[in-house]
Amino acid sequence: MTVIERSALIQRGLRFAVTGLFVTALHALVAVLFINFVSHQPPLANGVAFAVATVVSYVINTTWSFSARLHGKTLLRFMLVSAGGFLLAMFVAWAAQFAGLHYLAGIGAVALTIPAFTFVLHNFWTYR
Repeated sequence: MTVIERSALIQRGLRFAVTGLFVTALHALVAVLFINFVSHQPPLANGVAFAVATVVSYVINTTWSFSARLHGKTLLRFMLVSAGGFLLAMFVAWAAQFAGLHYLAGIGAVALTIPAFTFVLHNFWTYR
């Protein structure tokens, strides 16, 4: 990997991280607002918040993090990676529970693995 390629990869990674922090905060905000003003159903609120955050994540990551065009092909790939990340998060949390770890260890493991997993797939598949 050349210096220019490494620099571009680092820049995409930093932008991806900033976007991730932003959409995580957006998810939390939408969930809280939904619970307080629409319906006191946390699972439904989180489902709505997840959908909103995923759409916003796609738009920002596509146009800013990866400097690509909004396109059906990238949208489909983005959604497949997101679904894979969801399944992996469930598996990692289950594995931590099965191993007898505290639930916070499972959350920590999810927080460490899912962003790396999704960044690698987006970088080398979604936006290629």
